Amino acid sequence: MPFTELLSVTSTNIYAADKLKANLAAHGAAFFAQHQTAGKGQRGKQWNDEPGRNIMLSIILDTSFLSTLKQFPFNAMIAISVHEFFSTYAGDETKIKWPNDLYWRDRKAGGILIESIINSRSSSDNNESSMNSEQKTATWKYAIVGIGININQTKFSADLPNPVSLKQITGKEFDSVCLAKELCNLIDKNYQLLKKGKAKKIITAYNKHLYKRNETVRLKKKSAAFNCIIKSVNENGELIVANAMQESFVWGEVQWVL
Repeated sequence: MPFTELLSVTSTNIYAADKLKANLAAHGAAFFAQHQTAGKGQRGKQWNDEPGRNIMLSIILDTSFLSTLKQFPFNAMIAISVHEFFSTYAGDETKIKWPNDLYWRDRKAGGILIESIINSRSSSDNNESSMNSEQKTATWKYAIVGIGININQTKFSADLPNPVSLKQITGKEFDSVCLAKELCNLIDKNYQLLKKGKAKKIITAYNKHLYKRNETVRLKKKSAAFNCIIKSVNENGELIVANAMQESFVWGEVQWVL
């Protein structure tokens, strides 16, 4: 993967998107920043970092071989790559918290933000020629995969409830650029698996390392909090639970109560 190191950007995802739009980057391009001034997190949150201490990385990946209706196997591929990378150093207490946070024990070590670039086009449907209409189809062209992982940072904002870094876990200092390149290689390896049609294998790996699997947790839907047992995540990315008012939840439908 072509690897570009940047001193400071607003957001590596924004930077990667701009390069792709300008035809200055393509599949496999990776952009690493020593610091982000407006890093993007899930659900509109900002990803805060201490300059030069962590991994702030965005990778452009070609997703044109995938359906826009089946995006979760791709998300799971990224999550298991991040898990594989971090667990190499932090051990098997590393977990994937649904939908795509990196956890060590009950503390957040990193997060993933995937932004899709989808092109719509109009095409005639010959099977419905009597209607003489056009049918719009969408092609998932690219994904911009943003990854933030705490590496050497040991002091965090009080606004963050449960952060942890690799240095806090291991007591060691790491070269974050070298680690980012290692992560890129793992993503490329698992991306090739996905291209070979191994989506089920990827989702199985995701569930193997699912945070709180077979444990009772407390979730909240709107204003109602409830206990349930985490069972798995299905191929559509829905969280499957037991002993709750519903058996499955889509992303954004429920929140974890910590």
